[in-house]
Amino acid sequence: MPKVSINHLSQEELIQGIKENHKDTIAAFYTEVFPKVKSYILQNSGDEDQAKDIFQEAFMVAWQKVKTGEFHPQNATAMQGFLFQVSKNKWLDWLRSSRFKRESSLDANSMDVADSEEEILQEERLSKLEKAFQKLGESCQELLQQFYYQKVSLEDLAEKFGWTTQTAKNNKYRCMEKLRKIIKN
Repeated sequence: MPKVSINHLSQEELIQGIKENHKDTIAAFYTEVFPKVKSYILQNSGDEDQAKDIFQEAFMVAWQKVKTGEFHPQNATAMQGFLFQVSKNKWLDWLRSSRFKRESSLDANSMDVADSEEEILQEERLSKLEKAFQKLGESCQELLQQFYYQKVSLEDLAEKFGWTTQTAKNNKYRCMEKLRKIIKN
């Protein structure tokens, strides 16, 4: 059989190609039906890997029905519809399964725990930074506070403190280094 397009095959030809394990027929069948299955699963709490697994399982069911002669087409798209329906049912079974519910619950809990841990770490860092900041001299505190929190430019800070812009830049750097050193200790 030459390369095929599933749109040009009758259901009998499609079934015969599947029965004979014709690579091009199976590939064309996959190409037509998988995107629909994938779209359905993605819209219903799944991901692409799950769609591939479900489709593979459903294809094996359809292939088995064809091989044993149990599949009898009723219309021009019976095989495609059958494969989609088997995929859909398998996905719904998965969603109803206790395993899915456990995994979903674990994912949600682990995200909550991760978020909580991140918040705690963030609070600890902030607390550590505040304590270290309090240990800086007044001039460093004022310089860093105005530069980082009040967004005062180095030029304006230099003018305020009676420095050159380069001196303001150097002092800001020195104050940050002091702060880092305090935090490390």
